[in-house]
Amino acid sequence: MSEAMLKVERLEAWYGRAQVLFGIDLEVRRGEVVALMGRNGAGKSTTMKAIMGLLERRRGAVRFLGHDIARLPSHRIARLGLGFVPEDRRIFGDLSVMENLDIGRQPPRPGLPAWTPERLFQLFPNLGTMPDRPGARMSGGEQQMLTVARTLMGNPLLVMLDEPSEGVAPVIVDQMAEAIIELKRAGVAILLSEQNLHFARRVSDRAYVLEKGQIRFAGGMDELQADPEVRAAYLEW
Repeated sequence: MSEAMLKVERLEAWYGRAQVLFGIDLEVRRGEVVALMGRNGAGKSTTMKAIMGLLERRRGAVRFLGHDIARLPSHRIARLGLGFVPEDRRIFGDLSVMENLDIGRQPPRPGLPAWTPERLFQLFPNLGTMPDRPGARMSGGEQQMLTVARTLMGNPLLVMLDEPSEGVAPVIVDQMAEAIIELKRAGVAILLSEQNLHFARRVSDRAYVLEKGQIRFAGGMDELQADPEVRAAYLEW
Protein backbone atom coordinates (compact mmCIF):
# COMPACT_ATOMS: atom_id res chain seq x y z
CA MET A 1 0.00 0.00 0.00
CA SER A 2 1.44 3.37 -1.05
CA GLU A 3 2.08 6.18 1.38
CA ALA A 4 -0.65 8.79 1.83
CA MET A 5 -0.20 11.97 -0.20
CA LEU A 6 -2.80 13.76 1.92
CA LYS A 7 -3.32 12.85 5.57
CA VAL A 8 -5.85 14.64 7.76
CA GLU A 9 -6.17 13.99 11.49
CA ARG A 10 -8.59 15.39 14.07
CA LEU A 11 -9.67 18.21 11.75
CA GLU A 12 -12.12 20.66 13.30
CA ALA A 13 -13.58 23.81 11.75
CA TRP A 14 -15.94 26.64 12.59
CA TYR A 15 -18.08 29.23 10.82
CA GLY A 16 -18.03 32.05 13.34
CA ARG A 17 -18.97 30.46 16.67
CA ALA A 18 -20.64 27.45 15.08
CA GLN A 19 -18.46 24.33 14.97
CA VAL A 20 -19.18 22.27 11.85
CA LEU A 21 -16.36 19.67 11.74
CA PHE A 22 -15.63 17.36 14.67
CA GLY A 23 -12.41 15.35 14.43
CA ILE A 24 -12.22 14.40 10.74
CA ASP A 25 -9.62 11.73 9.89
CA LEU A 26 -8.97 10.82 6.25
CA GLU A 27 -6.21 10.09 3.78
CA VAL A 28 -5.70 9.94 0.03
CA ARG A 29 -2.92 7.85 -1.49
CA ARG A 30 -1.16 8.23 -4.81
CA GLY A 31 -3.22 7.28 -7.84
CA GLU A 32 -6.53 6.72 -6.07
CA VAL A 33 -9.93 8.39 -6.10
CA VAL A 34 -11.53 8.81 -2.68
CA ALA A 35 -15.17 9.87 -2.34
CA LEU A 36 -16.27 12.14 0.49
CA MET A 37 -19.99 11.43 0.72
CA GLY A 38 -23.02 12.61 2.65
CA ARG A 39 -26.19 14.62 2.39
CA ASN A 40 -26.33 18.41 1.98
CA GLY A 41 -24.93 20.05 5.09
CA ALA A 42 -22.95 16.99 6.19
CA GLY A 43 -19.65 18.89 6.04
CA LYS A 44 -18.14 17.74 2.73
CA SER A 45 -17.43 21.19 1.27
CA THR A 46 -16.32 22.50 4.65
CA THR A 47 -13.79 19.67 4.92
CA MET A 48 -12.27 20.61 1.57
CA LYS A 49 -12.21 24.31 2.39
CA ALA A 50 -10.53 23.61 5.73
CA ILE A 51 -7.88 21.43 4.06
CA MET A 52 -7.28 24.18 1.48
CA GLY A 53 -6.84 26.87 4.13
CA LEU A 54 -9.99 28.78 3.17
CA LEU A 55 -11.49 28.89 6.67
CA GLU A 56 -10.19 31.22 9.35
CA ARG A 57 -11.04 28.91 12.25
CA ARG A 58 -9.73 25.40 11.87
CA ARG A 59 -7.72 23.02 14.03
CA GLY A 60 -6.04 19.68 13.50
CA ALA A 61 -3.21 18.08 11.52
CA VAL A 62 -3.12 18.32 7.72
CA ARG A 63 -0.10 16.96 5.86
CA PHE A 64 0.42 16.98 2.09
CA LEU A 65 3.47 15.22 0.62
CA GLY A 66 5.01 15.33 4.07
CA HIS A 67 4.48 19.10 4.43
CA ASP A 68 2.50 20.45 7.37
CA ILE A 69 -0.05 22.68 5.60
CA ALA A 70 -2.47 23.21 8.49
CA ARG A 71 -1.43 26.83 8.94
CA LEU A 72 -0.44 27.75 5.41
CA PRO A 73 -2.45 30.22 3.30
CA SER A 74 -4.33 28.70 0.38
CA HIS A 75 -2.05 30.11 -2.34
CA ARG A 76 0.97 28.40 -0.79
CA ILE A 77 -0.95 25.13 -0.50
CA ALA A 78 -1.83 25.35 -4.21
CA ARG A 79 1.82 25.91 -5.12
CA LEU A 80 2.73 22.66 -3.37
CA GLY A 81 0.51 20.82 -5.85
CA LEU A 82 -2.87 20.56 -4.14
CA GLY A 83 -5.66 21.72 -6.48
CA PHE A 84 -9.23 22.64 -5.51
CA VAL A 85 -12.30 22.81 -7.77
CA PRO A 86 -15.07 24.57 -5.78
CA GLU A 87 -18.73 23.71 -6.18
CA ASP A 88 -19.61 27.27 -7.29
CA ARG A 89 -17.01 27.09 -10.15
CA ARG A 90 -15.79 30.73 -9.87
CA ILE A 91 -14.67 31.12 -13.45
CA PHE A 92 -14.02 34.60 -14.86
CA GLY A 93 -17.11 35.26 -16.95
CA ASP A 94 -15.64 38.12 -18.98
CA LEU A 95 -12.52 36.13 -19.93
CA SER A 96 -12.29 33.52 -22.67
CA VAL A 97 -11.66 29.82 -22.14
CA MET A 98 -7.99 30.28 -23.02
CA GLU A 99 -7.63 33.29 -20.72
CA ASN A 100 -9.21 31.36 -17.84
CA LEU A 101 -6.74 28.53 -18.44
CA ASP A 102 -3.77 30.90 -18.52
CA ILE A 103 -4.73 32.24 -15.09
CA GLY A 104 -4.34 28.78 -13.57
CA ARG A 105 -0.94 28.06 -15.11
CA GLN A 106 1.88 26.84 -12.86
CA PRO A 107 5.24 25.27 -13.80
CA PRO A 108 5.33 21.50 -14.45
CA ARG A 109 6.14 19.19 -11.53
CA PRO A 110 9.43 17.29 -11.85
CA GLY A 111 8.97 13.84 -13.32
CA LEU A 112 5.36 14.38 -14.42
CA PRO A 113 3.96 15.37 -17.83
CA ALA A 114 2.71 18.94 -17.96
CA TRP A 115 -0.92 19.86 -18.51
CA THR A 116 -1.32 22.11 -21.54
CA PRO A 117 -4.43 23.56 -23.22
CA GLU A 118 -3.99 21.04 -26.04
CA ARG A 119 -3.90 18.12 -23.63
CA LEU A 120 -6.89 19.50 -21.71
CA PHE A 121 -8.89 19.85 -24.92
CA GLN A 122 -8.36 16.13 -25.46
CA LEU A 123 -9.69 15.49 -21.96
CA PHE A 124 -12.60 17.94 -22.41
CA PRO A 125 -13.39 18.08 -26.16
CA ASN A 126 -16.24 20.56 -25.59
CA LEU A 127 -13.74 23.20 -24.47
CA GLY A 128 -11.65 22.64 -27.58
CA THR A 129 -14.51 23.87 -29.76
CA MET A 130 -14.77 27.21 -27.92
CA PRO A 131 -11.31 28.52 -26.94
CA ASP A 132 -12.35 32.16 -27.46
CA ARG A 133 -15.79 31.96 -25.84
CA PRO A 134 -16.29 34.08 -22.69
CA GLY A 135 -17.01 32.06 -19.58
CA ALA A 136 -20.33 33.83 -19.05
CA ARG A 137 -21.59 32.46 -22.38
CA MET A 138 -21.00 28.81 -21.46
CA SER A 139 -23.47 26.30 -20.03
CA GLY A 140 -23.18 25.20 -16.41
CA GLY A 141 -21.61 21.90 -17.45
CA GLU A 142 -19.10 23.62 -19.71
CA GLN A 143 -18.20 26.00 -16.89
CA GLN A 144 -17.68 22.99 -14.63
CA MET A 145 -15.28 21.49 -17.17
CA LEU A 146 -13.46 24.80 -17.47
CA THR A 147 -13.02 25.02 -13.71
CA VAL A 148 -11.48 21.55 -13.61
CA ALA A 149 -9.28 22.35 -16.61
CA ARG A 150 -8.10 25.62 -15.06
CA THR A 151 -7.14 23.76 -11.88
CA LEU A 152 -5.21 21.17 -13.91
CA MET A 153 -3.22 23.98 -15.54
CA GLY A 154 -1.60 24.29 -12.12
CA ASN A 155 -0.18 20.77 -12.61
CA PRO A 156 -1.54 19.49 -9.30
CA LEU A 157 -0.55 16.16 -7.79
CA LEU A 158 -3.88 15.85 -5.98
CA VAL A 159 -7.18 17.51 -6.87
CA MET A 160 -10.17 18.07 -4.60
CA LEU A 161 -13.40 18.13 -6.64
CA ASP A 162 -16.45 19.53 -4.88
CA GLU A 163 -19.72 18.08 -6.29
CA PRO A 164 -18.65 17.83 -9.96
CA SER A 165 -21.89 16.06 -10.98
CA GLU A 166 -24.25 18.50 -9.24
CA GLY A 167 -26.68 20.44 -11.43
CA VAL A 168 -25.29 19.46 -14.83
CA ALA A 169 -26.82 17.47 -17.70
CA PRO A 170 -26.41 13.66 -17.71
CA VAL A 171 -24.15 13.79 -20.78
CA ILE A 172 -21.81 16.16 -18.90
CA VAL A 173 -21.88 13.87 -15.87
CA ASP A 174 -20.72 11.01 -18.10
CA GLN A 175 -17.93 13.16 -19.55
CA MET A 176 -16.86 14.23 -16.06
CA ALA A 177 -16.71 10.61 -14.92
CA GLU A 178 -14.53 9.69 -17.89
CA ALA A 179 -12.28 12.67 -17.15
CA ILE A 180 -11.83 11.57 -13.52
CA ILE A 181 -10.93 8.05 -14.64
CA GLU A 182 -8.42 9.48 -17.12
CA LEU A 183 -6.90 11.72 -14.44
CA LYS A 184 -6.42 8.66 -12.25
CA ARG A 185 -4.67 6.87 -15.12
CA ALA A 186 -2.39 9.91 -15.46
CA GLY A 187 -1.38 9.54 -11.81
CA VAL A 188 -3.45 12.36 -10.31
CA ALA A 189 -4.96 11.55 -6.91
CA ILE A 190 -8.50 12.85 -6.32
CA LEU A 191 -10.63 13.62 -3.28
CA LEU A 192 -14.20 13.81 -4.56
CA SER A 193 -17.12 15.38 -2.70
CA GLU A 194 -20.27 13.68 -3.95
CA GLN A 195 -23.88 12.81 -3.08
CA ASN A 196 -24.53 10.64 -6.13
CA LEU A 197 -23.67 7.07 -5.09
CA HIS A 198 -23.85 5.76 -8.66
CA PHE A 199 -21.36 8.39 -9.84
CA ALA A 200 -19.07 7.80 -6.86
CA ARG A 201 -19.06 4.02 -7.40
CA ARG A 202 -18.17 4.53 -11.05
CA VAL A 203 -14.96 6.45 -10.34
CA SER A 204 -13.91 5.90 -6.73
CA ASP A 205 -11.80 3.33 -4.89
CA ARG A 206 -12.80 4.19 -1.32
CA ALA A 207 -15.29 6.39 0.50
CA TYR A 208 -15.76 8.33 3.69
CA VAL A 209 -19.35 9.12 4.67
CA LEU A 210 -20.01 12.24 6.72
CA GLU A 211 -22.96 13.25 8.85
CA LYS A 212 -23.08 16.42 10.96
CA GLY A 213 -19.35 16.99 10.58
CA GLN A 214 -18.24 13.50 11.63
CA ILE A 215 -17.06 10.42 9.74
CA ARG A 216 -19.70 7.68 10.01
CA PHE A 217 -18.21 5.20 7.53
CA ALA A 218 -14.80 4.54 5.98
CA GLY A 219 -14.16 1.72 3.54
CA GLY A 220 -14.19 0.45 -0.03
CA MET A 221 -16.97 1.30 -2.49
CA ASP A 222 -18.11 -2.34 -2.65
CA GLU A 223 -18.35 -2.40 1.13
CA LEU A 224 -20.47 0.75 1.10
CA GLN A 225 -22.74 -0.62 -1.61
CA ALA A 226 -23.23 -3.80 0.44
CA ASP A 227 -24.24 -1.90 3.60
CA PRO A 228 -27.91 -0.82 3.28
CA GLU A 229 -28.00 0.51 6.85
CA VAL A 230 -25.23 3.04 6.20
CA ARG A 231 -26.78 4.09 2.89
CA ALA A 232 -30.23 4.52 4.43
CA ALA A 233 -28.92 6.41 7.45
CA TYR A 234 -26.52 8.83 5.76
CA LEU A 235 -26.98 8.89 1.98
CA GLU A 236 -30.55 8.15 0.94
CA TRP A 237 -33.36 10.70 1.31
